[in-house]
Amino acid sequence: MTTTEQSYATTPALAETLKKYQHIAAFVGLVGLAALIFGYFSSGPEQFLRSYLVGMFFWFGMGMGCLALLMIHMVAGGAWGTMIRRPLEAGTRTIPVMWLCFLPLLILAPKLYTWADPAHANDKIVLAKHLYLNLKFLWIRWLIYGAVWMGLSYILNKWSLEEDRTKSWKVSSNMEKISGPGIVAYFFTITFAAVDFLMSLDVTWASTIYGFLVAVGQGLSAISLVVAVLVLLSKYAPMDHAVTSKHLHDLGKLMLAMVMLWAYLSFSQYLIIYSANLPQEITWYVRRLNGGWQWVGLFLLLFHFALPFALLLSQTLKKNPTTISSIAIFIICIRIVDVFWLVEPNFQDVNSPAFTVSWLDFVAPIGFGGLWLAMFFRTLPTRPLMPLGYPDLQKALNHGREH
Repeated sequence: MTTTEQSYATTPALAETLKKYQHIAAFVGLVGLAALIFGYFSSGPEQFLRSYLVGMFFWFGMGMGCLALLMIHMVAGGAWGTMIRRPLEAGTRTIPVMWLCFLPLLILAPKLYTWADPAHANDKIVLAKHLYLNLKFLWIRWLIYGAVWMGLSYILNKWSLEEDRTKSWKVSSNMEKISGPGIVAYFFTITFAAVDFLMSLDVTWASTIYGFLVAVGQGLSAISLVVAVLVLLSKYAPMDHAVTSKHLHDLGKLMLAMVMLWAYLSFSQYLIIYSANLPQEITWYVRRLNGGWQWVGLFLLLFHFALPFALLLSQTLKKNPTTISSIAIFIICIRIVDVFWLVEPNFQDVNSPAFTVSWLDFVAPIGFGGLWLAMFFRTLPTRPLMPLGYPDLQKALNHGREH
């Protein structure tokens, strides 16, 4: 098996398929975003911003999850990461656009965040947290986040091309060296971003687990997406002879591990707050365990953890392209519900919460999903589908073929 650039260039049949998906995604995205903008005037800016945050933050997290997994692969190696490296790189190239999508939240922050509303400027808790939660500092942090995220994405993508061109192990070594600190920078910045744009929706509440919970959710979303994409690619030349059931099995195990980690962190946060039973800490769960919201929590318990956990225990299901891709797409849909669960209940009265859902909560994820996927499918075929300069490429291609 040769590993020339022609061997893993996108074939006409695959290029046509990806272009079709790109056009469909772009059309759906434009319709969804147009409906979302219409919702600003019909439903009011408050509901618009809530739904906007749900849809935008989920798909922004998809790109960030791709960045985290890409850096983990650079540090740890492994055939699993080699197979999905190009989709991961394509996912990271959406970060600049999604970073800019935070602008409406920054500009209209007083309509979404209590701490940014001048009417609450003299509230005791707002004053206590004003040193961190103020708009000027939020803008500065947003710029810092962008510099870190886009800087890492740009360097890794640039060096990946150079690795293909030069076939130099030094370039691969440089990517590994920057990925170690990059993983640390990712967890720090995404934790602060989660505090800024999600946790601060309830200015009275705080959790030290929250940032890790958001980060793991992003990783789970990203691994699910690239597994589904890899199965799609494996139906066409040249990837049809590169992807084996062993690759899918390894990726399925990684999905299982992230499902379990998400459940562990979620339960840990609940257990710690439940055990302490402090008035300033329990409000987050009081809103989510009453007024109908408890059924959303039960839904997540069953379908974000129990069902995927049970399915992904099976080697047969993990090795089957149809079943593993179906599970991956299912997890992506459930992940959107989880982001909805993080955002929407914050706007309920803690004394009498009531489950509500707006039509904008549906069109926002669809609109941003179409935008994200259109960018993804547009940029994916612009490079060879395998990292041709990666030192362990041949080993990864032989994975599952040793016997």
